Amino acid sequence: MKHYFRAAFRDIIDGLLATDVWMTLAWQEVRQRYRRSLLGPFWLTISTGAMLLAMGPLYGRLLGQQIGAYFPYLAIGFVVWQLLAGLTNESCFAFTAAEGYIRNIKLPLTVHVMRVIWRNLIIFVHNFVIVLLVFAVFVGEVTWRLVEVPLGVLVILLNAIWAGLLLGLLCARFRDIPQIVASLVQVAFFLTPILWRSDMLGRNEWAAKVNPYYHFVEIVRQPLLGASASQESWAAVAAVTIVGFSAAFLMFARFRARIPYWV
Repeated sequence: MKHYFRAAFRDIIDGLLATDVWMTLAWQEVRQRYRRSLLGPFWLTISTGAMLLAMGPLYGRLLGQQIGAYFPYLAIGFVVWQLLAGLTNESCFAFTAAEGYIRNIKLPLTVHVMRVIWRNLIIFVHNFVIVLLVFAVFVGEVTWRLVEVPLGVLVILLNAIWAGLLLGLLCARFRDIPQIVASLVQVAFFLTPILWRSDMLGRNEWAAKVNPYYHFVEIVRQPLLGASASQESWAAVAAVTIVGFSAAFLMFARFRARIPYWV
């Protein structure tokens, strides 16, 4: 069993250190998707911005919210949600989508997880332009709490590592799981306070706070809105991180050698 643990640990370390490999692969995938396009990945920014311009006034009116306070809440939460949803859904295909590489090139399997993470980070950076515009127009106040924003994003990416290892492995073995995950992510969007605020639930606010996605959104959104994320959110994120890495490492160590046969 110790051999499995050592091999898995070495795979993760070597994969994390192979930055030139997974950064290049991720960037090539983004460029390939928007090849010969005038605006390239900024079409993602335009699409997200148009969606928010339509959703903001509509849901603000439906929920009885002042647009000046509601729009930045919605825009920031939605952009962060896109990062979380993209990482969750694409983690399912971390290994199956890299079948050619896995079978023909000797690379740490963690490289393919990092490729997914880096590609989604590139997309997030393009969409973050919207957050900066919304911040400049509706918030405008620069406080020391903004230093928590890159920390929150880093924590999300850190958790994407264990999610990629675990989901990538399970989905390589059981091909129905990606469809299940995609359906659950769609449901989670409406159960997570993105379009609505958790305090709207009143005494049932706990229903929002048992949702891990809520806390991952909050550690990025609240600093941009001028407040620090609550200790409750940071504690929930820390618990998810510890439990997630523990479960993912045990599964990855036990079944890592079977992944090339499963894909």
